[in-house]
Amino acid sequence: MTFGTNRQIGLEVLARDKIARIHEAALYLLSKSGSRVSGQRSQELLAKHGAKIDGELVRIDEDLVAKAVETVPKSLKLYKRDGSPYLEITPGGNQVFYGTHSDQLELLDPYTGQARPFLREDNKLMCQLASYLENISFVLSVGMSSDVRPEVQTQITLLDTLRNFDKVTNFSTNDVASLHDCVEICSIVAGGLKNLQEKPFVFNYCEPIPPRTHPLESTEKLWISAENRIPVVYMPYSMMGGTSPMSMPASLAQGHAEFLMGLVLTQLVSPGSPVIYGHMPSILDMKTTVGSYGAYEFHLLVAAGAELSAYLGIPFYGTAGCSDAKFLDEQAVAELTMEVMSTTLSKANLIHDIGVLDHCNSVSPEAVVLCDDLIEGLKVFARGVGEVNDETLALPLIEKIGPGGTYVTDAHTAKRYRQVFYSKLFSRKMKNPDRSEVGDKIKATIDKAVNEHVVPALDDPILAELAKWEKKLLG
Repeated sequence: MTFGTNRQIGLEVLARDKIARIHEAALYLLSKSGSRVSGQRSQELLAKHGAKIDGELVRIDEDLVAKAVETVPKSLKLYKRDGSPYLEITPGGNQVFYGTHSDQLELLDPYTGQARPFLREDNKLMCQLASYLENISFVLSVGMSSDVRPEVQTQITLLDTLRNFDKVTNFSTNDVASLHDCVEICSIVAGGLKNLQEKPFVFNYCEPIPPRTHPLESTEKLWISAENRIPVVYMPYSMMGGTSPMSMPASLAQGHAEFLMGLVLTQLVSPGSPVIYGHMPSILDMKTTVGSYGAYEFHLLVAAGAELSAYLGIPFYGTAGCSDAKFLDEQAVAELTMEVMSTTLSKANLIHDIGVLDHCNSVSPEAVVLCDDLIEGLKVFARGVGEVNDETLALPLIEKIGPGGTYVTDAHTAKRYRQVFYSKLFSRKMKNPDRSEVGDKIKATIDKAVNEHVVPALDDPILAELAKWEKKLLG
């Protein structure tokens, strides 16, 4: 079992009283102002448990929220595709895991340096790379291959991901019908739905629409996830000044209320079904009208959202390692580094969007490799200084070496020097060459992942069943 990054120091954004006040504001929005909830069976279930329904406006009291918080699992175990234990998030734990995309609208081609439409064959590249890199624990399969019919993009991408990736898969779906298909496909790989429920190697991704709107597709996706007991992220993505107020506390309160409504619905459908708290409160850039993925405010608020999640005792799904830049330039490197560091030190547990550029239009394999190295280095930072005691102070050693001595040849140094992080990409040569070697090292890493790394194959009977699905979908 891997534990990703285990942080021992942290970044605190909200004091306890501020968290409580934001939670109270969210409860007020849910009970007094209400939420727009679509879907007949969702409305009927909410009404059965005391919700007040007025058309699509639904009001729920804080008792329903409290019961949902009580029944939702506080720990999360996810497995590798072969059923072996892989990652675990425990209440109050400090485990951090990172994930990238297996597909996106565009690929920043590592061999040409140009952005181009993402193709189905690129999925294998991204999956092999993520499987090879030590610090990438999951991929997000979203179904955006430009050379696949939109009606079946979700299912085909998931099929390709499950064939080519052996860690955890986070999938999202274009519509409700494709979610049913995805559950069936994942059940085949697991050896049945019961096995999938007992040892989930996938989790679903779902969103409301800020402000405070839960459309039919969202409520149905939550319902299907809950009744099948598939872990599900519910993640509002808002933009301050556009789909949430131009105020950080107000934006946090709105997003918190949006998540809580989804949480309540899942726990009414199936008490104890696993849910992951997601929150993406960014800004509407008034110069360009884009929702920024590199804004400092965005990642400050991601850290704040993680603290709201920790207040409930629920695992948190964060965002980092992405940029508004189109290429892996100075802007991208600065934003990637800032985000990975801030989110690593926050209370986030599952961190997605590693390597995503151009405000979520493209994914860059080179950026994923760079972030993998940054994450490895930040493990040192996240561990902190460690214990301060007689052993670590090493006063007898300091006295033995004496003023003006050297520790280079001492056994104490030989025993411990490997604790220092040595980057696979960055140089500390006595005399650096006249050109950067980082880009070449990144490309060499991608080549090794693609040409040498072997992802364990699924058993032949499973591959045969997946082939049947592919034939059915593609006709």
